[in-house]
Amino acid sequence: MFRQWLALVIIVLVYIPVAIDATVLHVAAPTLSMTLGASGNELLWIIDIYSLVMAGMVLPMGALGDRIGFKRLLMLGSILFGLSSLAAAFAPTAGWLIAARATLAIGAAMIIPATLAGIRTLFVEARHRNIALGVWAAVGSGGAAFGPLMGGLLLEHFYWGSVFLINVPIVILVITLAARFVPAQQGRQEQPLNINHALMLIVAILLLVFSAKTALKGTMSPWLVAMTLLTGAVLLLTFVRIQLGAKTPMIDMRLFCHPIILSGVVMAMTAMIALVGFELLMAQELQFVHGFTPFEAGMFMLPVMVASGFSGPIAGVLVGRLGLRIVATGGMGLSAVSFLGLSQLDFSTQQYTAWALMVLLGFSAASALLASTAAIMAAAPKEKAAAAGAIETMSYELGAGLGIAIFGLLLTRSFSATIVLPSGLDAALAEKAASSIGEAVKVAQDLSPSVAEAIIQAARAAFTTSHSVALGSAGVMLLILASGIWFSLAKAADKN
Repeated sequence: MFRQWLALVIIVLVYIPVAIDATVLHVAAPTLSMTLGASGNELLWIIDIYSLVMAGMVLPMGALGDRIGFKRLLMLGSILFGLSSLAAAFAPTAGWLIAARATLAIGAAMIIPATLAGIRTLFVEARHRNIALGVWAAVGSGGAAFGPLMGGLLLEHFYWGSVFLINVPIVILVITLAARFVPAQQGRQEQPLNINHALMLIVAILLLVFSAKTALKGTMSPWLVAMTLLTGAVLLLTFVRIQLGAKTPMIDMRLFCHPIILSGVVMAMTAMIALVGFELLMAQELQFVHGFTPFEAGMFMLPVMVASGFSGPIAGVLVGRLGLRIVATGGMGLSAVSFLGLSQLDFSTQQYTAWALMVLLGFSAASALLASTAAIMAAAPKEKAAAAGAIETMSYELGAGLGIAIFGLLLTRSFSATIVLPSGLDAALAEKAASSIGEAVKVAQDLSPSVAEAIIQAARAAFTTSHSVALGSAGVMLLILASGIWFSLAKAADKN
């Protein structure tokens, strides 16, 4: 028994940096903008490429684990994760960092199913397995929630690459201990991998996100944007068609025909979009506008992290007493109220009100996440529980990636439309300064103090307005979605 729990500690240890890396760069956005010269668009890709690639790769990597055994998959994933962390830590350009984050996501996509398969294999008794799964879930949610705080702490004392370098000793320790103490598992050579399908899905998602970003920024000709959008849509439709016709599909698309499962997917994606997008927006506002350090920004956002981390047991009780429909709709509705309230605040003078609304946001969004899990797993047939779990995982990762993209697009578009730059500024510099607050700060560094101060003040005012627009828009969209979930779950209940 001791060996089982030791193996659990080893395999869960490497899951900590995987979870942290999903959110650790949120407070690093201003630092990356200044040190790497990353544009606003590059900054969004640096952060959300991790979740978008992981969403497409986690399922085939699970199949690879079935084929070669979870221990081998854990070792391979850890090695790739460690090497990618080194490449990211010493990235000389934004493009290099984007590529390193993509390979980091592939390593993470190997580690996550390896840890889950390891728990299923090591713990035969249901009681012990449930405890182990609880530990795994706590590490995942805690790591993601406290990622910004960890990033802020490291950036306070070290250079930005330290947020990746910290992964390396953990990976080395895990590989060393896993080689000796984690038992090997016999693989199944007949298990199909579906790597081509995964690549098709990733390319489709990236093309669709890229076309949306470029369309709103207006940096590409309309016909090129349309072609990119069309290519992404065709690839996605082809992927769905292949999955429907495959004997062993990567995703069982027929599960989406169940209204409760579909509602659960929407809830999971929406909750992750809300949490992740809010953290990214807040990290930039607190540092660029209010002059917080990365660590101070992480500490300021601590209430939303703590509330989301501790809401699970309470939300579970509420689902049992009030029912899925009320908790799911209430979670999304309260998240909307939080966003609408936060959109009207001045964070430098209304801190306590902001913290109260953040607690409400963290609790309500995490409750919606738990409700989505309950909906998906309860509605799925027993024989398709694994497929339903895979869909849930994909929903989380897609939501995280889309949260960064959606909030980033709302912020960028509103910022460019509202900034009022001083007259007489060079046209090229004005265009650059109007693209993002990070670019405005970089432009101001090379100008006279009076002009620089005017640009920075204009950028701060525009960002504050953009923050209100982004949060207010998200609040309205959440209210609409909450209404849709309320009626869709009612219809599903009537059918059952």
